[in-house]
Amino acid sequence: MSYKETKQALLDQRYLRMARIWAENSYCVRRQVGALVVKEKMIISDGYNGTPSGFENICEDDNGVTKPYVLHAEANAITKLARSSNNSDGATIYITASPCIECAKLIIQAGIKRVVYGEKYRLTDGIDLLERAGIEVIYLGD
Repeated sequence: MSYKETKQALLDQRYLRMARIWAENSYCVRRQVGALVVKEKMIISDGYNGTPSGFENICEDDNGVTKPYVLHAEANAITKLARSSNNSDGATIYITASPCIECAKLIIQAGIKRVVYGEKYRLTDGIDLLERAGIEVIYLGD
C-alpha cells in the first residue's frame, strides 16, 4: 500500500486543508500562511502569519514589502505552545507553505517529528535542514 492510500495520508490532507482555512485569518496581503500543530490526532496549537500581539494588523509597508517584524505561521504556532500546558514532542506541523530556515530551526528545537506542507517556496534551505535533522517531510502539493 502506497502512502497516498493510507489512513495517515487522508488525515494529512484534512489537516492541511484546515491549515489553509486557518491562513484566511491572516491580514497579510502578499501571502497568507497557516499552520497547525497536531499531536495524537489533536490540534494542540495553530498559527498564521501576522504582526506581534498589540501591533497594528498591517503586514506590508507602503511599497508592498513585508515588514521585518511579521511572524511566520509556524513561529506563531510554536510560540503559542510555550504559553500553554502542551508540548510538541513528536508532533506533526501542517503548514500551507514550506518553512524558511528560521522556522525550520524552531521546528527542530520544538521536537516536532513530521512536517507536512502544501506549497513549495523558491528557497529550499528550510526543507533541507529539516531533512538533515531526520524530520519526516511530506509535500502535499495540489
